[in-house]
Amino acid sequence: MEKKRIVVKVGTSTLCHGGKGLNFRNIDLLARTLADIKNGGNEVILVSSGAIGAGCGKLHLRERPVDLRLKQAVAAVGQCELMHIYDKFFGEYGVTVGQILLTRDDVDMPNVKQNLLGTFESLLELGVIPVVNENDSVCIEEIESEHKIFGDNDTLSAVVAALVSADLLVLLSDIDGLYDCDPRKNGGARLIPVVGEIDASIIALAGGAGTDFGTGGMATKLSAAAIANENGIDMVITNGDNPQNLYDIIKGNSIGTLFKRKAL
Repeated sequence: MEKKRIVVKVGTSTLCHGGKGLNFRNIDLLARTLADIKNGGNEVILVSSGAIGAGCGKLHLRERPVDLRLKQAVAAVGQCELMHIYDKFFGEYGVTVGQILLTRDDVDMPNVKQNLLGTFESLLELGVIPVVNENDSVCIEEIESEHKIFGDNDTLSAVVAALVSADLLVLLSDIDGLYDCDPRKNGGARLIPVVGEIDASIIALAGGAGTDFGTGGMATKLSAAAIANENGIDMVITNGDNPQNLYDIIKGNSIGTLFKRKAL
């Protein structure tokens, strides 16, 4: 298998049980699959949501906080919990992880951006899987959904994929891919296997946000696909409950929805 640099984004809905605590089964499957893909000779970067969801579980909160200061405090607790769990599960499969927390300035300022790229390259050279999240404890835009820095972690993952010149971006979501109508409301909805161009008809298919504890919806995923495709990167949306699908996706098999890259 040809060596590939793969960015995988996992959402809160995959990592947490409705925001009430971490989903250890899904995290274990994800860690095992990514470790195996890495051991197969690929380079892997994980962009992970879930800090606030993990914090809510750790602090026994029944609902996502509304107050901004409380959100940031919960994110600080949750990020520690999330990295502890990632370190534990990836460690079981012989893989070391490293944390990178980003703000928009990190990718907008040329000198900082270059240093950041150097950090990613060094971690990958050392055989580490970088785990990336936005720094929710100091940034308000990502957790305040109306004024997001990256458009949530969907777009962050595309920005990271472009930064590191990835070959493939995969968004693990709570839906199997892009449908011709909302599958939660229409049982006859059909999955769209390939999108060659994100035009007005495709954008019109995007609905609102997904789960209560996540901040993303199909609109942010389409934004991520546009960024990835413009930078020569294929992007796939697939269901995060089945991370083993990554094996087939890397081989080029049809799983979820593939957004085809533009020729550079």
